[in-house]
Amino acid sequence: MDFEGIERRTCIRFEIPGATVSYKVKKPLLTKTSYGEEFCPAIDLSRGGLRFLSQEELKIGTPIMLKISIPGERIPLELQGQVRWVAPNVGMSYKYQIGAQFSPYGEKKGQNYPGSLVKIIALEQKFAPADQNARSKFPKEEFETDE
Repeated sequence: MDFEGIERRTCIRFEIPGATVSYKVKKPLLTKTSYGEEFCPAIDLSRGGLRFLSQEELKIGTPIMLKISIPGERIPLELQGQVRWVAPNVGMSYKYQIGAQFSPYGEKKGQNYPGSLVKIIALEQKFAPADQNARSKFPKEEFETDE
C-alpha cells in the first residue's frame, strides 16, 4: 500500500513567529558539549517534535538537546530528542531542514520534564489555528461559494 502524502502525525503542528532553536549533539559518557549552532529558525512545533532550519547536516538518529527560545518568554524550553529526518533546503540561506522527535515526557532519566509538555500545550492553544481548515494550503478566496 502506498502511504505517500498521508499525514501520519497525530499532534497538531503550529508556527511560533520569531521562535529560534539552539541545539547540541548529545555525546556519550559525561563529556560536556556546548550548543553548536544557535538561534536557528523554528519552522513548526508540536507536542511530539520540532522542525527547524540549520546550516549543519545532522545524521538521522543523532540524539540532541534542544533549547527553544520563544519571543516574550524569559526561559527557553529545553528538550531532549532525536533527529528523525534531514532534507536539503535548496536555494535558501539555511542549507537544511531538520525534523526532531522529542523524547518521552516523564520523571525517569532520559525523559523530558512533564512541565515542558504543559508549556507546549499552552503554546499550541495560543498559536495553532482554531479551525483546522485554516491550515489548508488553499486560501478560501480561491474557491467559489454559493453565498
